[in-house]
Amino acid sequence: MPADAIRLEAVNTFYGESHVLHNVSLSVSEGTTLALLGRNGAGKTTTLHSIVGFQPIRSGRVLLYGEPIQELPPEDIAQKGVALVPQGRRIFKSLSVQENLMVASRIPASAPFDLRRIYDMFPRLPERARQNAGSLSGGEQQMLAIARALLTNPRVVLCDEPSEGLAPRIVEEVGATLQKLKREGLSVLLVEQNTRLALSLADRVAILNTGQLVFEGTVAEATADPALLTQNLGVH
Repeated sequence: MPADAIRLEAVNTFYGESHVLHNVSLSVSEGTTLALLGRNGAGKTTTLHSIVGFQPIRSGRVLLYGEPIQELPPEDIAQKGVALVPQGRRIFKSLSVQENLMVASRIPASAPFDLRRIYDMFPRLPERARQNAGSLSGGEQQMLAIARALLTNPRVVLCDEPSEGLAPRIVEEVGATLQKLKREGLSVLLVEQNTRLALSLADRVAILNTGQLVFEGTVAEATADPALLTQNLGVH
């Protein structure tokens, strides 16, 4: 059995007095992709922010390869190998593509990802290396955001709505990019409103409904229960 790369145990997270996550427990096994699904407002982004330390949890534990990280500041969690590809991409639009990448770069000896490797994986980026990142298309900006996360040489990658706002053809390109992460053997927690895309990439699925985990299992188990998907995701 592979180790748990990330594990949440009975996590409760609040925004002020608003109780957002209710005893959420889930895990991402090493080298696998878990799709975290749910309607808008279900608590998906809050789950990611609870892992990376942007939103402190009220109770419960967040474990990175068995090590509790829930009390660490975000910069220490990043240093330990958790990378977030944020919703909305959040690139530095006034910097060049290459400057965006080098700002994030953390390349220890024998690291799998350096700039040359990233440019091999994302051949459109070296073509635009000197362009301002703000001049890239939405799909190219998303590839840049993923590439930037990889240059931190993470142990776990959290992706928040990578297909949001993109045309269908570009969504396919982003899906191909995320498939590359799978082939690299990375552990990925994927939040994605595009259910078909998420299910095509995931090994396992977790579903949130109003901050509570209502399902965790294989893709086959999720798709075998149409009522589960309709009730919690609105898909048919």
